Amino acid sequence: MIIVNVKDNESVDRALKRFKKKFERTGVLKELRARTFFQKPSVARRKQKERAVYKQQLFADQNY
Repeated sequence: MIIVNVKDNESVDRALKRFKKKFERTGVLKELRARTFFQKPSVARRKQKERAVYKQQLFADQNY
């Protein structure tokens, strides 16, 4: 359960923004989208490897 304490003199918009950020970090939406259809484990591993290679290339380009 996500709890967001609204501080004194804090706008509702600001509290809502903090809630959305916390919600996004939990990964609930990402998991929901992943569970909407079945993906073979081999395909999931392949996509995970492709993402890892892409991220490594991005970080390598940024360091140079």
